[in-house]
Amino acid sequence: MSAMTTAGPGHDIGRRREEYFGAIRAFLTADDLASAVTCAMRLRAEFPADRPLSANVVLVAYGGGKDSSYTVTFVRLMQLIIDRLYGETFNLRTVTNWYPGMPRAVLENIDRAYRALGLYDDPGCELLLVNGGQLTPFHIELMRAPETVRRVRLDMLMTGHRTAGDARPTFCNTCNLAMMNAFGLAARHGRGVDVIITGDSSDERRSYLRWVARVAMRVGTNRPLARTHECASFLGTVNRIAEAYFTDIYGDNADAEVRERAVAADVPSRVRFFSIYDDTEYASGEHWDLLTKFLGFRFDDIAFSFTESDCGNPGLMAHMRGLKCQHIYGRSYAEGVLEYVDFAVSLMREKHFPDFLVEKVRARYASAGTIEQMREAMARYSLEAFGVNDEQLLCMLYAPFGGKAAGLARYLAEAQPQLAGRAAEIAELLAAHDPAHPTGPRAELCHTLERISGLEIRYLRQLYASPVRRAESAGDSDQVDIIGAILEGDPHKAVIKTRHSPDGPFVEELISGRLRARHPGR
Repeated sequence: MSAMTTAGPGHDIGRRREEYFGAIRAFLTADDLASAVTCAMRLRAEFPADRPLSANVVLVAYGGGKDSSYTVTFVRLMQLIIDRLYGETFNLRTVTNWYPGMPRAVLENIDRAYRALGLYDDPGCELLLVNGGQLTPFHIELMRAPETVRRVRLDMLMTGHRTAGDARPTFCNTCNLAMMNAFGLAARHGRGVDVIITGDSSDERRSYLRWVARVAMRVGTNRPLARTHECASFLGTVNRIAEAYFTDIYGDNADAEVRERAVAADVPSRVRFFSIYDDTEYASGEHWDLLTKFLGFRFDDIAFSFTESDCGNPGLMAHMRGLKCQHIYGRSYAEGVLEYVDFAVSLMREKHFPDFLVEKVRARYASAGTIEQMREAMARYSLEAFGVNDEQLLCMLYAPFGGKAAGLARYLAEAQPQLAGRAAEIAELLAAHDPAHPTGPRAELCHTLERISGLEIRYLRQLYASPVRRAESAGDSDQVDIIGAILEGDPHKAVIKTRHSPDGPFVEELISGRLRARHPGR
């Protein structure tokens, strides 16, 4: 990594910026630099002509992955280019949304990048962190917010039970909405921002806006649909989707749960999006030295998980596929894991991951021994990050409580044989409308259900009253399905050939996973 002495407040900021410009430029081609100049001039033209350049604030989301590391570098280079040409420049604000699935290695990557780019000691840079719904200056030694862990864990379990452990909604819905909230919190902070940088193409942005509008229409809130081409209106529409989604998950009377998951939408009306897509075509293999030698980026064994370099959840998705094949389909854990590996690797190749990164992932599942090592690692990750053990993951995959406990008898017979004769009693307990925790003879049964599911009885009762959206039966109901509306048109899924029993015929099954396009926050 590039070594550079951190200067004190008395040093000339112009000289320091010139030093950092030279350090970044050394790792870029002439074409890269020309693209940055072109993009910087486009961005300058977006700023009002009647006020100084230094009055403008540009926001970049930084999730700590390889793509957003390059995005932050590119925008920092634009900031330095404008400063060199005009003697002043815009203020750069970054925001990182912390969530339980973010290993410390990701924070370390962010810290090393900030140091390499000279952001810590530049008064024109503001580095923010969202942790537990609170916006604070970024600091690598953050304290895990217990409230965030509790909320994400609960969302994961509740959504997982509603979808029989479908990977995409189980792990991604809450994360994506939280990322939008982080945008809103950072965009309204202080005197607000003027521009939010995105790495999406114009086609990707239009597709995403159409998707948001379509989901909002499916929600049916009886309010005029917000104009999604404006940032404030866009975030307002996303907040309406979040409100409808969490109301569906937690019930009509869950005002507290819905309120604490709101998306901040009260941003200044002047805020607009600006894409760098047309001016820089990022590929990690082509900027490997910039990423690893200059920014000091390291591919941690947990954080680098299939298509992600800032989150261990895709590895946990593979683990759950293994559990499903072993316990529900009666096959082997390894067969299930390898089905997911093939699916995820195809997504990696579709997004042009370098071959050596693809092989790095494949090597983790190359033998029975390495598969068992990953099984242990993912079970440990789930417990440490979310407080969810394998028994609770398996319960989520069976989804035995939803749909008035339609799958309960099978789950008890196959996974909890000591309770197999008590299905009717459990269903009666779940159907009760008493909000209080059961006492007397039923208290022990209630505690057992809470232990094996990881959910309090009030949430199990909400599941009992809610439908389960299983991949094989999705779309059969005429009822508005908000989970289905969110998944509709999602590219992060594929139909695979699999078997639902050891000697059964090959059948098609839709599975989902985790893959983003060049998302500016990752």
